Amino acid sequence: MRRSSIVTVSFILALFALQSLSSSAAAGQTAASKASKLLTPAALTAKAPALFKAKFDTTKGVIVVEVHRDWSPFGADRFYNLVNNGFFNGVRFFRVIPGFMAQFGINGNPAVNAAWDKVDLKDDPGGKQSNTRGTISYGNTGRPNSRGTQVFINYGDNSRLDGQGFTPFGMVVEGMDAADMLNAEYGSAPQDRQARIVAEGNKFLIANYPKLDYVKTATVVK
Repeated sequence: MRRSSIVTVSFILALFALQSLSSSAAAGQTAASKASKLLTPAALTAKAPALFKAKFDTTKGVIVVEVHRDWSPFGADRFYNLVNNGFFNGVRFFRVIPGFMAQFGINGNPAVNAAWDKVDLKDDPGGKQSNTRGTISYGNTGRPNSRGTQVFINYGDNSRLDGQGFTPFGMVVEGMDAADMLNAEYGSAPQDRQARIVAEGNKFLIANYPKLDYVKTATVVK
């Protein structure tokens, strides 16, 4: 090979390397920006589309949730912002009860939990969709306007919850089989230690409930 050809190939390889480094740096900056935004909930106020899908790549497979903003406008907007900014990445399904529900939504980073702890979500009127199998709703504390970041997927017909402020905002449209396979061996045990989960994040869950399934990544998709 002539020297000029060698120089050309070396230049092209160097150019590709620089482009790769630039892409990695940009991705890192994007991730850092999203993580920073999670610490300032007041900055996450984007209005959700009327209909969108969120893809959850979990340790049991992909689960796709279709969100209907007209079912629960406040709930849909918050969910949209949480997914878009990486809140659910690494989040554990800490309460899984066969025939009832699978609950998740406590961030693995205690600092993020502290930021969202007092940011209650205003109640939606509900009534457009019941808590039937495959629907997803926010948890609450039993008092008005007490929804936060925790959500649950209904495994069965839980319509008895409809009048208690549990307003569905979406439905699993793909991967319900994966949702059904989420590890349920711990039942409600982690839920009973929720204060420690919030305060210590994934460090506590991994040490005490190492077999919990979790969300690897969550993204908004068209």
